[in-house]
Amino acid sequence: MKNKVPYFFLILASLLAAAAVILWINKPKSSSDVDKTTIDEGELRKDPNKNKPPITDDINKPVPEPTPEEILEKIGVGLGTVNPLDLLNQISDALNQGDMAKVSTLVGKDAMNIETFKLLQALIKQPLAIREVGEIELNKRVRWAFETGGDDSNKKQIHFDFVGENGKWKIEKISSPDVMIDPNKIKSIVDPLNLADAFVQAVLKQNFDIALQWVDRKSVSDTKIAALCILFEEGEYKLRENKPLRAMFQREDTVGYLANIEAKDGSEAAQFSLNMRLDAETKNWRVFEINLDQLLADYANRVAGGDIYYSPFVKNPAGGETLALYFEFNEDKMSRRTQRQLEIVAAILKSDAKKKITLSGHTDALGTKSYNDQLSSNRADVVRDFLAAAGVSAEQIVTIAKGASQPRRPNITETGEDNPDGRRANRRTEIYLDF
Repeated sequence: MKNKVPYFFLILASLLAAAAVILWINKPKSSSDVDKTTIDEGELRKDPNKNKPPITDDINKPVPEPTPEEILEKIGVGLGTVNPLDLLNQISDALNQGDMAKVSTLVGKDAMNIETFKLLQALIKQPLAIREVGEIELNKRVRWAFETGGDDSNKKQIHFDFVGENGKWKIEKISSPDVMIDPNKIKSIVDPLNLADAFVQAVLKQNFDIALQWVDRKSVSDTKIAALCILFEEGEYKLRENKPLRAMFQREDTVGYLANIEAKDGSEAAQFSLNMRLDAETKNWRVFEINLDQLLADYANRVAGGDIYYSPFVKNPAGGETLALYFEFNEDKMSRRTQRQLEIVAAILKSDAKKKITLSGHTDALGTKSYNDQLSSNRADVVRDFLAAAGVSAEQIVTIAKGASQPRRPNITETGEDNPDGRRANRRTEIYLDF
């Protein structure tokens, strides 16, 4: 019995130690500890991720736009196309979407640089018209244009020069043209195709004074420019959309183009040629020759009929060229066609009070000399009166009567018979522009 006492106390001590540990673990929490635990657990129930480290969501971050330089570094050779219009339509669509990366890919690295990038970027989401300007080199190089809306004074153009290779066209160069058809912004032209286009566009719009800016006036008469304005207005011609200006020849200082025009209904009509020359001193191109023969022939076929002759542009027997207005037999009344022609002449004269004209009346050979002299005077006077009513100053007009003394065509045939066609050409008033 005596030997079992130490074991009893050892067991008791172990039990007491275990009880102390249990009591410490289950010790009641203080009020501050209870409050903190309750708050933490409540916050966790509200926001389970409250105490978790923040997660960076790269997917939803906006991707920065690439710089022009970054876009240009990645582009290839560009798209080749059978028809330049198809490629320009794709570029126009990409511009409308504001996708300059796609625009650059379509254009290609040879034609796209920082300067051209900015030219095209300025067209983003703008309404664009696309037109063919003409050939730079026959069957080899061609120019097309983007044009923004608005009148000529604020219209913007971007030119695309294409080169043809293996049956496909590729953009070779993009540029802003060096001319706009605006009376207040006339400047020199250093590109012959731009010159031809600017001249024809001015004539189409009856901008006589603008058209004069682009011609060598020592070689091309004001009368010929006025006649061209009349032909386009009265014949209701327009520049053909497909190959409007075709290259004929290219030399270092002379270039020739064939202007293709068509009737109002879209049927093919005629052509006239323009030859340009580079001035050695000013380095500017100017039109120095215009051939209207084919256009005049087509015009004659379109308006022929009745008892009135038809060519508004004739050679003056005394030298130079004149406009001609025609009358029916024994008449001094103007036709509606003649009045339309005079409306153009009136606009030309009213643009500058210093411009003067001489009106000469003519008749055929039928009738007495005194009768024909009076009839020719009446024909000159009726033209003068129309111009005066249109606002032309009397000081700008001189009238003379020639009677039957200056026939333009023979009044009789070689066998002595009456020549009605010849007489129709002689019943006229000629307008000599003394500019």
